[in-house]
Amino acid sequence: MTDRISAVISAFGVLASVLLLVIAVGEYRSGASALWIAGGAAIFLSASYALVRDVLRLRSGPTD
Repeated sequence: MTDRISAVISAFGVLASVLLLVIAVGEYRSGASALWIAGGAAIFLSASYALVRDVLRLRSGPTD
């Protein structure tokens, strides 16, 4: 059950990181530093990694 909860939290994390990446691109287009995009991409990649790790843990089945 905790693996499912972790996967759901990771999915919401990916959604939040996509929103942050969209905001970062908007800020970059309006003249902000390219570090906005680098930061947004780093957060998106780490959230995506966590989601993939949780989904793979769910697919492997219970580890009693």
